[in-house]
Amino acid sequence: MREPNWKSYIVVTPQPILTPQQCQELIILGQAEPKIEATVSGGKKDKQINNTIRKSQISWIPFNKATTSYKIIVDWMQQANTNFFAFDNMQMNELAQYTEYSKGGFYNWHIDIHKNMRTMPSVRKISMTLLLNDPKEFEGGELEIYNGELTNTGSKEHLINLKQGQAIFFASFFLHRVNTVTEGNRKALVMWFGGTPFK
Repeated sequence: MREPNWKSYIVVTPQPILTPQQCQELIILGQAEPKIEATVSGGKKDKQINNTIRKSQISWIPFNKATTSYKIIVDWMQQANTNFFAFDNMQMNELAQYTEYSKGGFYNWHIDIHKNMRTMPSVRKISMTLLLNDPKEFEGGELEIYNGELTNTGSKEHLINLKQGQAIFFASFFLHRVNTVTEGNRKALVMWFGGTPFK
């Protein structure tokens, strides 16, 4: 059996879903929350700082401080899931992660699903990245997704350059990375949506 032609695991919104003002509000909220050095999973320790894999600063935005933006994003996720992913019982049950990549910042190839499912509130199925600042404010920092299918250039990777307020939703089991920021500061909102286990 084959998947239906309409099914897709990489969905970029056709236009920005948040206004520049809403993006700026999220930046202010993210910067006001306690910032920590981003960690990675693996080894004997569950979370550890490893600047050879990931170099950025993150914070977590509480639900009650960004209600409108959360609702807009969840509505778009549900629409993308209905039209393209068709995953079961999708919902938001993790806080949004505000991420800053300053010059030299990056995140090497990884997936968003933990091998140990007990550490997850539900099975992550859809990941989202939304660019919060104007892409003119930084260089590099492209989101790159490997989906195992050749593109028209012969590559199996998709480079994603987003506009301010634009989002991409993709399957959490896809390998992806954020390329090194060579100038400026890339500010993004990252979210994950989960549901019942894959069948």
